[in-house]
Amino acid sequence: MNDRFLRACRREPVDRTPVWFMRQAGRYMAEYRALRTKHTLLELCRTPELALEVTMQPLRAFAFDAAILFADILLPLAPMGASFEFAKGEGPVIHEPIRTRAQIDALRVIDPREDLAYVLEAVRLIRREIDGKTPLIGFAGGPFTLASYLVEGGRSSHFVLTKKLMYSDPESWHALCRTLSAVVLALLDAQIDAGAQAVQLFDSWVGQLSPDDYETFVAPHMRGILQPLMKRGVPVIHFGTGTATLLEAQRDAGGTVIGVDWRTPLDDAWRRLGDGVAVQGNMDPTLLLAPRDVLLKGAKRVLDKAANRNGHIFNLGHGILPETPVENVAAVVDFVHEASTR
Repeated sequence: MNDRFLRACRREPVDRTPVWFMRQAGRYMAEYRALRTKHTLLELCRTPELALEVTMQPLRAFAFDAAILFADILLPLAPMGASFEFAKGEGPVIHEPIRTRAQIDALRVIDPREDLAYVLEAVRLIRREIDGKTPLIGFAGGPFTLASYLVEGGRSSHFVLTKKLMYSDPESWHALCRTLSAVVLALLDAQIDAGAQAVQLFDSWVGQLSPDDYETFVAPHMRGILQPLMKRGVPVIHFGTGTATLLEAQRDAGGTVIGVDWRTPLDDAWRRLGDGVAVQGNMDPTLLLAPRDVLLKGAKRVLDKAANRNGHIFNLGHGILPETPVENVAAVVDFVHEASTR
């Protein structure tokens, strides 16, 4: 099996730097867009055979060193009692945003093996398809990010309602995060049991917080998820965006790999994180829209800052954008492999 991704997660020597991209399956690929003409996003997520197909599409097209389960971080919310939809042009919309303590108390701590069985079946199908060839990454959303969707009712620019709840009613905030954390931990545990060889925790919007607020309102819940997962013996990737001021706190909360976005130079991030974790990142995803020479200079800059140290996984600082040309994805993947050959 191509195990350079798993070896890099463990900070072991590799023959070349492994590369995979967040949202490597998605709208930039014609094959995916063709499926979306027949199925909604939720149908793709909730039908294991379709989730398998979407997961496989980028593996057939590019030399990625890892597959990531095709799913969505919001899937646990509906069985918990918070129904939602993906509205065209708007993204996720929570039907009844959380406004009261009673709503928080009414959320169910679900059993993913029953309530999200289709996700676990997709993991099993994908693992059987790629076993012996490519490692599989499972994932879930972090408590701050999930809570923000629940409270804001969808995407947000300033997270006003989320922070208002944190500051004005911390007891209710922590109750909400405890419930979400219990579900996230159970879901990632179940994905590992189903065959995921690594897991990533996406707390994508946590960079909206100051270091003090992170320590007070988020870190205890992240530790409650990440510390038990690290005992499972598979790599655990801890990811957020806008986290330049939070890197040390994220490391201390847990994770064998820390994801770094493009706002922080990779060498600076690694110096601050120390040698006890692997580092994933950190090219700006909009560089994939740039002219080829500019794109490859950006990729080289990341590799130069990593300096072939053990424990680097090349990735974007966030997900691939829908308008990304597929030929640029192929160019970066091939360039990273060629330029980083040991």
